[in-house]
Amino acid sequence: MPDDARRALLTRFFDHAPMFPPASLPPADALAEDRRARESEHAWMLGRLVWPAAKLSELPQDEGRALAVVDAGTERQDEAVYLEATPLDEVAARGVRAKIRCGGERVPSVGELADFIRSCRSRGLVFKATAGLHHAYPTAEGEHGFLNLLAGAVFGNEEEALSERPRAFALDAASFRWRDQEALPARLADIRASLIHSIGTCSFFEPVEELGWLGIL
Repeated sequence: MPDDARRALLTRFFDHAPMFPPASLPPADALAEDRRARESEHAWMLGRLVWPAAKLSELPQDEGRALAVVDAGTERQDEAVYLEATPLDEVAARGVRAKIRCGGERVPSVGELADFIRSCRSRGLVFKATAGLHHAYPTAEGEHGFLNLLAGAVFGNEEEALSERPRAFALDAASFRWRDQEALPARLADIRASLIHSIGTCSFFEPVEELGWLGIL
């Protein structure tokens, strides 16, 4: 069990998807970028390499990389299966996990995303989020913030957490804090295991650098 709240909340949190938009790197360049991420000092936050099923033949067999393989709205990670755009009752009935797209052609509203988090919590579903989560806080262009998403999962009050302004949250070795609420490492590790697994991002370095600017790393 991590005794550092940052490790409890962010270990293997960023699934790396360099072949997907907006980066859309070709396989060789995507692998080079992923190797660079693996060699960085913050590699402990690096999750799986997200790879399209149609391009598996272009992945070297000796790469030795844990994968999330995406095919037509289904994402597979070893024994875990994530379904996108599927009713949550069906996801629960099938004993798999949920996935929500937070950007791209359509950005869900704060209300929709809040309802998704609540619904996963009430059904005991683990979920991951993908697309449009490059920044820690919401942007002027309407993107959601990944720290806001984490706060909604950890603290509840999802609409308020998802709408919070920059620097509303504090995260250091001791705890994750919002207003008068505080979550210690054990609580954060539990939320990562039982509710929010990870996010997918085409860039590993962009969100990590932002955490540095915020003084979290």
